[in-house]
Amino acid sequence: MSPAAIEGPAVWEGSHIDLREEGVRLLSPGEIGEIGAALRHLHSLREIDFPEITPQSFPLPTLGAYLAGLGDELRFGRGFLLLRGLPRERYSLDDLARIYAGLGAHIGRLSPQSYQGELLGHVIDVSDIETEARGYHAGGAQRMHTDNCDIVSLLCVRGAKSGGISRFVSAAAVHNRLLEERPDLLEALYGEYVFRRMERDAEYGDGRLVKNVVIFSRDTGQLTCNVSGSYPHRAVRAGDAVMTPLQIEALEEMKRISSSPDLYLDMTIGEGDIQFLNNRTILHGRTGYEDWPAVAERRHLMRLWLQIASWPPLPANQGMHGPADHLPWLRQRRPLMEVPSRYLAEMTRRKAELAGA
Repeated sequence: MSPAAIEGPAVWEGSHIDLREEGVRLLSPGEIGEIGAALRHLHSLREIDFPEITPQSFPLPTLGAYLAGLGDELRFGRGFLLLRGLPRERYSLDDLARIYAGLGAHIGRLSPQSYQGELLGHVIDVSDIETEARGYHAGGAQRMHTDNCDIVSLLCVRGAKSGGISRFVSAAAVHNRLLEERPDLLEALYGEYVFRRMERDAEYGDGRLVKNVVIFSRDTGQLTCNVSGSYPHRAVRAGDAVMTPLQIEALEEMKRISSSPDLYLDMTIGEGDIQFLNNRTILHGRTGYEDWPAVAERRHLMRLWLQIASWPPLPANQGMHGPADHLPWLRQRRPLMEVPSRYLAEMTRRKAELAGA
């Protein structure tokens, strides 16, 4: 059966969206007060680890109800939201992480983000410190892609010297543009590609290094999209697969359309702002940026991957990671490894060691 056009709120063009009116929710003074009270309650328990931050240990009597419904809002709506108004300057860096995890726990389950088992990731350029730094630990622009979760979220700790704007696009709008202009390429994206994931993610996960993946699917009853520009090319370089010219062209055309100024939206995430994206219906990336040299002053965002219990499971032939990886990844996790002050101190120490080597 040939692909059909997608309809509904998930189909939008950035040139027709007023983000201030349609994409931003401002926290009220009362909700900010609830967050402060929840943080005080959390501290009263003891120094608890991130897996123990739950709706019970971080209670939000009214804001919690809104957050609990955010999954459906993102699933059935346009798929994006910026939560603004958290007073960043009021909290220490570590308390900001605790608040972020607490808010996320009201929305869904915090999911590990790599073989290391981290529940809260740090999006910061440490490519001068880490060998083979992954995309979220490297600087520069990022092409449009999806992650491996239901909702991907970012909280801005510190902005770049310049640039580094969040950019995202409706996967359904990209789908429909392909249908209009190149239906043959759209059909290829419904077909299987061979993806090769990162070796350690496979080794410490379910053991599967290579996987057959479709970019677009409608198996859940809604359009879902999962795409990475690097994984299929890793498979080709490793000799796991040979992409046909049509498959290669389909990925490149999808990349081109995703970067169309009339389709994408640019969102400036200010310090303390929290972005939420439906990872199944939104492709996201970022513009290039100029950073600061000192690790503690660099552009820094914290990231959550959230799984929503009420959503149907992602099709088995979409996404590079899944539930079979999560438990073994979590066995690699070290207590309190996500605490930002500890993470930044470790990166600073390692940078100093490299400078003195």
